[in-house]
Amino acid sequence: MENYIVSARKYRPMTFDTVVGQSSLTVTLKNAIKSGKLAHAYLFCGPRGVGKTTCARIFAKTINCLSPNQNGEACGECESCKAFNEQRSYNIHELDAASNNSVEDIRQLIDQVRIPPQIGKYKVFIIDEVHMLSTAAFNAFLKTLEEPPHHAIFILATTEKHKLLPTILSRCQIYDFNRMSIDDTVAHLANVAAKEGITSEPAALNVIAQKADGGMRDALSIFDQVASFCGGNITYQKTIENLNVLDYDYYFKIVDYCLEGNITANMLTLNEILSKGFEGQHFITGLSSHFRNLLVSRDAQTTRLIESSDEVRAKYSAQAQKCQPKFLMGAMKLCNNCDLNYKNSQNKRLLVELTLIEVAQLAQGEELPGSGRSPKKVLARIFKQPVANGQAVGSPAQVANTPTQATPNVAASNAAAPVPAASNAAPVVPQSATSNASAAFTPAGTMQGPSHKPISAFSIRQQIQGTPQKEDASDTPVAAPKVAVQPKANAPVSETDIRIGWNTFADSLPHDEIAMKNRLNNLSPTLKDDGLTFEVLADNPTVLDILTSYIPRIETYLHEYLHNDAVHMTVRIREVTDKKKVFSRGEQLSLMLEQSDALRKLRDAFKLEFA
Repeated sequence: MENYIVSARKYRPMTFDTVVGQSSLTVTLKNAIKSGKLAHAYLFCGPRGVGKTTCARIFAKTINCLSPNQNGEACGECESCKAFNEQRSYNIHELDAASNNSVEDIRQLIDQVRIPPQIGKYKVFIIDEVHMLSTAAFNAFLKTLEEPPHHAIFILATTEKHKLLPTILSRCQIYDFNRMSIDDTVAHLANVAAKEGITSEPAALNVIAQKADGGMRDALSIFDQVASFCGGNITYQKTIENLNVLDYDYYFKIVDYCLEGNITANMLTLNEILSKGFEGQHFITGLSSHFRNLLVSRDAQTTRLIESSDEVRAKYSAQAQKCQPKFLMGAMKLCNNCDLNYKNSQNKRLLVELTLIEVAQLAQGEELPGSGRSPKKVLARIFKQPVANGQAVGSPAQVANTPTQATPNVAASNAAAPVPAASNAAPVVPQSATSNASAAFTPAGTMQGPSHKPISAFSIRQQIQGTPQKEDASDTPVAAPKVAVQPKANAPVSETDIRIGWNTFADSLPHDEIAMKNRLNNLSPTLKDDGLTFEVLADNPTVLDILTSYIPRIETYLHEYLHNDAVHMTVRIREVTDKKKVFSRGEQLSLMLEQSDALRKLRDAFKLEFA
């Protein structure tokens, strides 16, 4: 039986021109070889399977070629190239740092560096997975890496550049290898399939490229696996069956059902997907990507951002025309929230089903609860708000215009228990009176608040119905009572009111004055005997100056809050009346014995002697 070689090894590039997806790096290396400007150390870094070690071998072969081509490629016919192709070249040394990461391994490498090449110009040392070297091995390698012999060139390859010491990075030319694009991977797989005599569908190769996630070696390994499963005819259906990939047709069905409002079909489709062994989070992340692709497909300029075949792009464009951008944005947010909450959910299937229902409702233009798009339903206030800044807030006339919805129970109770005529008529304040009034009125049924601001009450029934009630069998509107303007009462206040107003002022300070807010909350004003002046004690002159600057603001606030213009604030520095004395242990014990009868009885009962 003929020895089988996997595609990843059989079709490994042998020249720079056959390297896929790294054209910028290969051109740079070829130009350096043609100009003869070679560095003594290179660092090739990037994800797995993107061609780091392959490019290092091609580079080592090309710089030792005895008769390179005009385009900078190795001839492949000279003795050096033949030795490389037959894997018997003594000019190229490869070291796997994952298993040879000690200081002794590096010392052996340094000994080999001293020996000049027998054929060719350079000895190339390729160290793969160089980040696995120990710190001691790195330190032993530093001097040789910085000043090697003129015939030695080091090529370091790693997938984790961040683990290398900065002293290593500073001694190397760094080349960052990129992931393979979907188009480059599909083109290379199609070329391999043609050489192997395998028929393939572009959609199937696209699925393989997406599964490889930018690695050509992974793509070729998956290609061999699928080719064996399909028997030489790679189709899309067999590919997704073998790789356990969710068919994108399911996502197109889900979106169509959402646009139709067919929640039942969505639930059955989800059940079919879960019954095939797919995880709910895998489905919801795929649905998020599908909505993203639909949003991108609405513009012809951004359609190329979809990494898929032309046939699938056409399907995206056709379905995108049926969807509004607002729906797609909302659906992506819903799916993203489901993905974030999936791990913490106790009922994961229910979470996914609720998301599908919400997406369907969003497609039908229905407002979701708590989404912020529906008008906020606010119950009308039963009582008027306290008077602020000389104007009544939330007057009965304003509240009557607020749209409310009466509940059946309240309506039934109002019908069963008629409201007296005196309470049916809400006091209507004329515009001229409310604009000039500096104090609230106190009609019958008025509540007096702790801040000495009257709060007027009116009919709950009137609030629910939203219209003024009238007298029985009478169409004549009730005349509004006249409101008398009352001056502010400058009577003495209590210390409790002062402290409540003080704390309220502190809490009202903005965020940029949070330090002052904390300072005021730690201070307690003291009311003097006249009942109108309160005093605040400062610990030092700095605090005294700060509090003094705030006196006008505090007094203005308290005048409005307490409805009293006579309240006055004073500040002074706290006086230290007596100094604390430091007692010794014996003095402390004597003082305790003098103040405690129980301690003296304990000493006498047990005949204790305190030292």
